[in-house]
Amino acid sequence: MIKSSLLFSIIIFLFFFVGVKGQNPLQTKDYKNQKIWVDSVYNSLSMDQKIGQLFTIWVATRQGPEKMNEIASLIEKNHLGGLIFSLGNIKDQAFYTNKFQSISKVPLLIGMDAEWGIGMRLDDGFSFPYNMTLGALNDDNLIYQVGKRIGAHAKRLGVHMNYAPVTDINTNPNNPIIGSRSFGEDKTNVTTKSLSYLLGMQSEGIMGSAKHFPGHGDTSQDSHKTLPTINFSEKRINDVELFPYRELIKNNLSSVMVAHIEIPSLEKEYKKPSTLSKNIITKLLKKKMKFEGLVITDAMDMKGVVDFNKDQSADVSALLAGNDILLMPDDLDESTKSIKLAIKKGEISEKRLSYSVKKILMAKYKAGLNDFQPIKLKNIVSEMNTEEDEYLFEEITEKSITVIKNNNDILPILDLSSNIAYINLGDSEHNDFFNSLNLYTKIDKINYKSNDELINKLKEYNYVIVGFHKSNKSPFAPYKFSEKEKELLKLISKENRVILNVFAKPYALMDVDTSNINSVIVSYQNNPVAQNKSAQIIFGAISSDGKLPVSINENFPLHKSIKTKKIDVLSYGLPKKKDFELKKLNSIDSVVNYAIINKMMPGAQVIVAKNGKVIFNKSYGYKTYEKKDPIKWDYLYDVASLTKILSSVPLLMNEYEKGVINKETTLSDLFPNAILNNKSNLNLGEMLSHQSGLFPWIPFYKETIDTINEFPLTTFYSKKKTTNFRLQ
Repeated sequence: MIKSSLLFSIIIFLFFFVGVKGQNPLQTKDYKNQKIWVDSVYNSLSMDQKIGQLFTIWVATRQGPEKMNEIASLIEKNHLGGLIFSLGNIKDQAFYTNKFQSISKVPLLIGMDAEWGIGMRLDDGFSFPYNMTLGALNDDNLIYQVGKRIGAHAKRLGVHMNYAPVTDINTNPNNPIIGSRSFGEDKTNVTTKSLSYLLGMQSEGIMGSAKHFPGHGDTSQDSHKTLPTINFSEKRINDVELFPYRELIKNNLSSVMVAHIEIPSLEKEYKKPSTLSKNIITKLLKKKMKFEGLVITDAMDMKGVVDFNKDQSADVSALLAGNDILLMPDDLDESTKSIKLAIKKGEISEKRLSYSVKKILMAKYKAGLNDFQPIKLKNIVSEMNTEEDEYLFEEITEKSITVIKNNNDILPILDLSSNIAYINLGDSEHNDFFNSLNLYTKIDKINYKSNDELINKLKEYNYVIVGFHKSNKSPFAPYKFSEKEKELLKLISKENRVILNVFAKPYALMDVDTSNINSVIVSYQNNPVAQNKSAQIIFGAISSDGKLPVSINENFPLHKSIKTKKIDVLSYGLPKKKDFELKKLNSIDSVVNYAIINKMMPGAQVIVAKNGKVIFNKSYGYKTYEKKDPIKWDYLYDVASLTKILSSVPLLMNEYEKGVINKETTLSDLFPNAILNNKSNLNLGEMLSHQSGLFPWIPFYKETIDTINEFPLTTFYSKKKTTNFRLQ
């Protein structure tokens, strides 16, 4: 039987090297009906309404009702073709999507930049790891699942097109705008993962838009601020940057977003952005690469195009170059006027206008907008933040973490009696990492005022674990070690066995001296799951499985990967649906809280594990009814009384599953020949729920003590130590 991940890889292989028969990716199976609808709508539009279909404007519901009223006015006045939603929350976006659709003559094509999920833009949306984290995975089926879940979220929210995947190959470590948004620097890895992501989205009926054509991965400038230049030869661009696009185009890619970059080898005109280049869009993308889907400009209000178009309106130039959708115009009214004037002058023919507008209408039909149904608001937030999403996030994070150095197999740490210190570097949250390390043995967090003081304190430790934690809020957040931190690492690694765990992009290690560091782990992002899973790798609860999606330096090249051992210790994670009834697990809170409220106990800790994996671990209440000392996760207990339960209950459970007993089974059923007196009719249900009426505690030891002077009776106790004691 072929495993699912292997089967998926075979399918991707076939798509990758064979592809599907070329056709217009906007064309539906019922093309005759699609064409009738497109022609009918197009013929019903005035010239102003046709021009309006070209524009997609930016909407942020966070700006409030007054701004949303302005958007509604623009939709009606300018006859807009689409919206790109951004900052806000799920309910507001759904509400305003319904409102805006209700006032538009032609249904609006709704898009979003949701590269790593709806949470990239919406406060309460779900976010998956960045592409570079996904690039470290060995299983492309997981990327497919990410695309599928993002597609499902988009569909639930009334979004038709996700401006993703990012297919840029990040060959420049100093790229300020792509970086972690890329799957990495290997063109094949980027291509297979982009394709997996795309196919996942398409399985949910969501159109993808590969970006940023022809390739924004090797720039050191941000096209939001200026016009970056790509100085590679045409051959290099064809071999590397264009490689992913060719494969995605074969597999029904609906649209391509064009970057604002200068590429002299493809466009000879000086400082001409690719967005405005007919050579790049029409001759290369459409004719040579045979792409028939929508061509979308990157945002037209970016400096990379606004400051580098002098001869005519940028929107007119973009349309003449071969773009179909003009995204986020710098001045909508002026853009509309300029295109109308260009048509009047004959610079843009009506045939050219018809070509793009009908493609946009085809995309709308493909999205189901010929029969628009309002978004249902009930349960929308919970349906876009599910346990399935959480489990997928956890699995991806676990399998992406990459060990790139492990001298003398220092990982996993086997001797839990070792003295282990923890040092926190960086400027972001680290508590989940520290607490997770302490699940396995006692770890001391070291505070210090000077390097000399630190070196002195570390002399008594066998291992030093260093966590480097940087902000996880954005892929553009600072990620480098400070000079003081690099010097500190060099000092302690000369004196101690050091395990360095980097919770930031791999490029953070480029200028760090790791020659004396024993082990290096790259966890890519600084979130609670990455911190928890990294700690488990250090102590062998799980093995490391990731591979570097980019090269760091000669010591840590592309695809560097060291697989560490998994040993027989408990791991921690979310439960799988197939293993547990999740509703029953979720009911633990109510049961324990009921017991605390009714003073059956002042507090508790509950741990649930199966097959060596802890899937529920939670603390409740206080040590005493006085409620002064809350129960904490690291408290230790005398568990002597648990032996009665841990030895007998599993045996009873086994007999229950066999059908030999049930909760109504009595003691007399179990011991038919025993004299049980008034205990004979007690049943298992009563005893296991502590409602049998049995006296809770009989102090038999009192019978061994003199009731007058309270000394132990010599009948039972000896005053002399017995040598060679043996049980008879």
